[in-house]
Amino acid sequence: MKQAFKEWAVVCQALAEGRQALIIRKGGVAETVGAFQLEHARFWLYPTYTHQQRDGIRPDALPILAQVESDRPPLGTIRLSHFAEVTGVYLVNDLVRAMLLAHLHIWSDETVRKRFEYRAPGLHVMPVRVYRAATHDIPESPAYHGCRSWVDLDRDLSTEGAMPVLSDAAMEDLHRSLDVLLNPVALA
Repeated sequence: MKQAFKEWAVVCQALAEGRQALIIRKGGVAETVGAFQLEHARFWLYPTYTHQQRDGIRPDALPILAQVESDRPPLGTIRLSHFAEVTGVYLVNDLVRAMLLAHLHIWSDETVRKRFEYRAPGLHVMPVRVYRAATHDIPESPAYHGCRSWVDLDRDLSTEGAMPVLSDAAMEDLHRSLDVLLNPVALA
């Protein structure tokens, strides 16, 4: 697999630990159409340290932030060890509904609010099934730089032997919760 998705390192770690199984996205500044688009349903989690903020996460997630900062790979190296498969996409156009997801992720309320309100109101919420794979340390290419969501890696990286972080039952529970919180008509 050659596709990678840039996200704060602390969020990538929360996904890797199964503390969350959601990606909430507005879009990077350099997105081609000015808004996020799901270009790939399966991708490597590309931990970034740019724009990662201590006050951007809930206080109970601060130990994860400390961990990713202490385990940060050497400058010029990207460490990829987990990949994700998108199992659904919700477009959330109501801030109240977006805030109801607080128990399912580590972002602070203020981060969710800012992302929601940036440009046109709304967020993409994507439940993801995360897999633990072999660790790949790759050189950071200038082609990977910039505020954008998607990166095409220079080469395919093997996902052979990868194991899911969360069980099938945990993923089913997540989807049921999202349907109740974001799409109540789905239950009718």
